[in-house]
Amino acid sequence: MKPKSIKSGAFTGILLAVLFGAASPAKVQEAKTPYPAMAPLEQYLMADRNAEIALARSAAPESISRDAEVLVLGRHGYETAIKGTNGFVCLVERSWDQGIEDSDFWNPDVRSPFCLNAAAARFYLPRTFKRTGLILAGRSRVEMFDALKAAVAGNELRPPEPGAVCYMMSKQGYLSDRDHHWHPHLMFYFSATEPAAWGANLPGSPVIALEQPEERLITFLVPVRRWSDGTPDLP
Repeated sequence: MKPKSIKSGAFTGILLAVLFGAASPAKVQEAKTPYPAMAPLEQYLMADRNAEIALARSAAPESISRDAEVLVLGRHGYETAIKGTNGFVCLVERSWDQGIEDSDFWNPDVRSPFCLNAAAARFYLPRTFKRTGLILAGRSRVEMFDALKAAVAGNELRPPEPGAVCYMMSKQGYLSDRDHHWHPHLMFYFSATEPAAWGANLPGSPVIALEQPEERLITFLVPVRRWSDGTPDLP
């Protein structure tokens, strides 16, 4: 997941106003929505299964990912490619993991390597499976978010457990057309907490808070200095 509104939302709005101020409304809308609908499913799948396994494992340092379970996306949803032994689960999420208004929601180039610890996998994977199942069944993004909201309200989808953490340290990931692989970071999940209690989103703070009200979820992103392969993240 990328920190859209925190990172460059205001700047993007100013830039669009400058570039498209004299353009027609249709062209402005096209600029805001480069991916207005879902592409053919084949564009979201990776033909090389081993390449998807390697990309999923690149989300975390090798000491973690080598013994993790690995999931790959098939035509009917995620399936287990490799059984794990350490409780971690690695996978590559696609564009429908983005927010409902995100311009990359249908971007078939998006590949987001995740590696979840056991606590995160127990609460997060059912959400991923539900999102993916609804999208592959042909549901719209609005229908998908409505279904997620109802599933959370009905306790079908559980809240995060204490200690739920996700590694996103892949230099090979592609999170969006704007951010590409952004920065290596960890994500911590909570359902009932205040960003200010973490010092999140404050000037100079390294902690970024993303609120997902439809899922009653807050995700804290904390950038780290190195990618999963040990190379430094350059400024």
